[in-house]
Amino acid sequence: MTAPTRRDRLRPVELLGISAIIAVFVGVVVLMSTRQINLGTIFMCVAFIVVVVVLAMLQLASASDQDDNDMLGGHRDSSPDDH
Repeated sequence: MTAPTRRDRLRPVELLGISAIIAVFVGVVVLMSTRQINLGTIFMCVAFIVVVVVLAMLQLASASDQDDNDMLGGHRDSSPDDH
């Protein structure tokens, strides 16, 4: 079994970073429009959780050729069968 690459190991950090950036943006927009710190904080936390879940589900839904080969139990040829 091969060790995961650096990109594979840092992927969760990327997802959390993107979620944090979007959550801060939502929190600032709500804070500037309502002027209530509690409401801005609540919206920021909810946005963070929603974005993390959505990005994780999208990542699970996208499949690569390697994942397909693993699910099929072996390597799949890209050429059509001659039977």
